[in-house]
Amino acid sequence: MDHLSERYLEDFAVGQTFGSGRLRIDGERTLAFAAEFDPQPFHLDEAAARRSIFGGLTASGWHTAAVTMRLLVETELKPAGGIVGVGLDECRWPGPVRPGDELRVECEVIEVRPSKSRPEQGLIKCRRSAAISRVCDASRQKALRRWRER
Repeated sequence: MDHLSERYLEDFAVGQTFGSGRLRIDGERTLAFAAEFDPQPFHLDEAAARRSIFGGLTASGWHTAAVTMRLLVETELKPAGGIVGVGLDECRWPGPVRPGDELRVECEVIEVRPSKSRPEQGLIKCRRSAAISRVCDASRQKALRRWRER
């Protein structure tokens, strides 16, 4: 990381936003990720996916989260020392992400404060969302399970 582009706690303010470029979801990478980390039929098998609640192949939500992180790192957010995650308050996937979709990320600073336990450090809390080309809001962070009734 270029030290001239690093931002320190005093460089952040509530309400600042940082947007990313776009990244297309590649079908082969989606299948490879699902095969290794989330091997469910609606991520791996086109026929099974058509019969699922999604009606077609979808990227794993965890693949979407990983792509979102990649896009976030490429924004101008750039806190000194890197983006170090201490946890998620929410993680939601309100709609499926499909191979061929384009994702982009927007990050809004919602809290800036010095660390209570480490005064030489600080905490920047952000709300981030990933939007896809065909849906307004494809990924917000908070786990939600959808169950199909029998």
